[in-house]
Amino acid sequence: MKNSILGAIYLSLAASIWGGMYVISKYVLGFVPPFTLLWLRYAIAFAFLFGIWHFTSRSKARPYRLSWKTIQRLAWIGFIGYFVSVGTQFVGTKLSDAHTGALLTSASPTFVILFARLFLREPLTWKKVSALLLSTGGVLIVVGWGNHQGNSFLGELFLLAAAITWALLTVSVRQAAKHHSPLTTTTFALGFALIMTTPLMFWEILNTKLSWSANPTLLGGGILYLGLVATAAAFFLWNKGMELIEAGIGSLFFFFQPVVGAFLGWLLLGEELRWNFFFGGSFILLGVLLATVDPRTLFRRRIE
Repeated sequence: MKNSILGAIYLSLAASIWGGMYVISKYVLGFVPPFTLLWLRYAIAFAFLFGIWHFTSRSKARPYRLSWKTIQRLAWIGFIGYFVSVGTQFVGTKLSDAHTGALLTSASPTFVILFARLFLREPLTWKKVSALLLSTGGVLIVVGWGNHQGNSFLGELFLLAAAITWALLTVSVRQAAKHHSPLTTTTFALGFALIMTTPLMFWEILNTKLSWSANPTLLGGGILYLGLVATAAAFFLWNKGMELIEAGIGSLFFFFQPVVGAFLGWLLLGEELRWNFFFGGSFILLGVLLATVDPRTLFRRRIE
């Protein structure tokens, strides 16, 4: 029970950070192209986490060594999750719109539950399915179904690929948790993703006209926040949470992203919150509670 609560806290924090990062990303992306920003995020996050990993590994009696099998496992996580999934989400959102991006990438928990059944042998229960339906319904209510403006089938394919590959990332992280700490997994998976993103970053810089009209303090602070908080901290929290909770249940916390994003849009950007935010948000919360809280355990504790 304690692990479930801690895992829920870690995953809630990670999803909330990602939901809120779009407010800052919106400003930074006005001056820095997307894959260049992604490279900067990964470079800052990797440097920060590697420093922590190196310090903690040196303090142990036996230094940690990366075997060839470990390198393959972590390179796969970096490739399928931090390179392919995030990259296809960037491209898909550009070809369609942010609204469609939020809608289609929120399908990721559905694929996580299916992949967790196939690869991790996690049970597919009515409780999980009911929680998934409740949370999915909540997302549809919050972001709407027919309000998007993009009409690109190719963009929607990219966004669907982002949802599927993020599900593969979640299952792979759960598998890696049996062999490595969340710090090791996050650090080196980001390192591999940084290497893979480098050619795209150089291509983008050579083919994009950069704008230098930004406030240096705001731009630098935004990039640091995206690297340290939205990447290093959030990815570590997500991987730590997945170590403590089944992948199928943990994936439901992904639904907090659009809710937090809408709330911060209201708080910081003056965007309007309508009835669908509160109604849909309650559906998401009920779905997560149904998946993570066992009423019988709470009732038993109350009797004791």
